[in-house]
Amino acid sequence: MTAATPFPARISIVTLGVSDLAASAAFYQALGWQRSEASNDSIVWFRTADSALGLFPSEELAADAGVPATGEPSFRGVTLAVNLESREQVDAALAHAVDVAGATVVKPPSATEWGGYSGYFEDPDGHLWELAHNPFFPFTPTGQLDLP
Repeated sequence: MTAATPFPARISIVTLGVSDLAASAAFYQALGWQRSEASNDSIVWFRTADSALGLFPSEELAADAGVPATGEPSFRGVTLAVNLESREQVDAALAHAVDVAGATVVKPPSATEWGGYSGYFEDPDGHLWELAHNPFFPFTPTGQLDLP
């Protein structure tokens, strides 16, 4: 960090506001994600490759941020993405999300105009997840994106 950058460019935690904490936790566990022992009756944590995913009741999340709880819009202007090593992995991951976790397909996987392959599903609260293969973004040995 320098004087011009008072904090590092990293995302440590993404917290999703959810309507039913137990149902959302079960959804992400069904995806095969590892629930953290730091979870409790108020918030559920999942480990990801280099950050954490938190699930927290929507109204409480709004109160914590000091903003009004306005209900869940159909599109929040944000998507979350999991990049995978191949098109086949995208297809398999989406099938798992639907068949095992009960995800809803929003956009079936297809070739993209930028040379990749991606599709979208939504979780029980309508949060959009993109599953993508980007042949131009390799992975490090620890599974993080190695952006050029």
